[in-house]
Amino acid sequence: MSTSRTFLVNARLIDPASGLDEVGGVAITGEIISDVGPGVTAKSAPSGSTVIDCGGKYLAPGMVDMRVQLRDPGEEYKETLATGCQAAVAGGVTSMVCLPNTDPILDEEAVLEFVARRARLVGLAKVYAYGAATKRLKGESLAEMAMLADAGALGFTDGLTAIADAQIMRRVLAYAATFDFLVLQHPEEPSLAGGDMNEGEMATRLGLAGIPAAAEAIMLDRDMRLVEMTGARYHAAHLSTGEGVDIIRRAKARGLPVTADTAPPYFALNELAVGEYRTFAKLSPPLRSEDDRRAIVEGIRDGTIDAIASDHAPQPVDAKRQPMSQAEPGGIGLETLLPVTLELYHNGHLSLIEAIRRVTSAPARVLGMEAGELKIGRQADLMLFDPEVSWKIDPVKFYSKSKNSPFDGRPVQGRVLKTLVDGRLVFER
Repeated sequence: MSTSRTFLVNARLIDPASGLDEVGGVAITGEIISDVGPGVTAKSAPSGSTVIDCGGKYLAPGMVDMRVQLRDPGEEYKETLATGCQAAVAGGVTSMVCLPNTDPILDEEAVLEFVARRARLVGLAKVYAYGAATKRLKGESLAEMAMLADAGALGFTDGLTAIADAQIMRRVLAYAATFDFLVLQHPEEPSLAGGDMNEGEMATRLGLAGIPAAAEAIMLDRDMRLVEMTGARYHAAHLSTGEGVDIIRRAKARGLPVTADTAPPYFALNELAVGEYRTFAKLSPPLRSEDDRRAIVEGIRDGTIDAIASDHAPQPVDAKRQPMSQAEPGGIGLETLLPVTLELYHNGHLSLIEAIRRVTSAPARVLGMEAGELKIGRQADLMLFDPEVSWKIDPVKFYSKSKNSPFDGRPVQGRVLKTLVDGRLVFER
């Protein structure tokens, strides 16, 4: 292991896990944080150390993105591990967890190990994976969850599809409870999910098939009863409705082992972004009403929603520039995760440290990862950012192979300046 020493000095340190918010620096020995605080200065650096002056900008743990589709292996024309990891570090994401909907599906140990090995060769962001909850993601029989956990799976999910059969879901949860595995659900009743956008006046005006908000509530209501029966740890992914937030809030109040995340589109956009058949705003779940958007913001603010994930879903241009009913859902999000999350800070909904918590220590805690902290002894995964710099989102300039962002053209504040993984400078703007 390298014994090189790097000192990042003259920074505003932000560490949500410890509540640290002060001027200081971070010392790195090899891959590990060896000191944090006001005592880390250029003068304290031994001869031969690398000294990086942060110019008073904000130094925080690298982001932990707990919901990413990397498309590799199987759909490399949408995204590869190399382009996905480059997009991640450009966005300040140092650890990300990919869904099992690759080809082949991540329901066997060998495939998980293959992805991990390929990611290590890329040498940028750290890539973890969820294992399939059911074989082939078909929702019919349980995958070999224990073996997948031994291979490194951080949790179990059927990815883009809810486990619709209540008996199968009960078995998944009961098995997971035995080993304290985390089960993640896409909370959307499949029989109601066959539309193009949120059901309501807007969909009627555009003549598009709608997906009712009740699709989320129905699945969450059912799952909360199954969690109560089994005692399993359950995570609701990308909440999009006020009713969904209320269900999770009540479940937490009853002491159920439930957590949840949302994605930037659901607190920064509403169904009006679909506009005149704007397919780049076709997502799964769909963008909801303004009341739902505000409820998501409140859920983040009061802690009902634990974390924010990018929900990165790359699609090629020819899959999005189609009639709305034929366009594929999803949007890229790795490079917009920080600036859109910072809107919660700039708009007064969260303090800066609380906004950063939702994308660092909070998702790491849900997943049981030793990440997302400025702590002595932790891996030196860091991001240096300026929360005030203004810029306009232009996906053409992004590192992601696909350019399908629902935030195309949006003015934002906040940008990553440098990213370090294991003490190595892997991105500099």
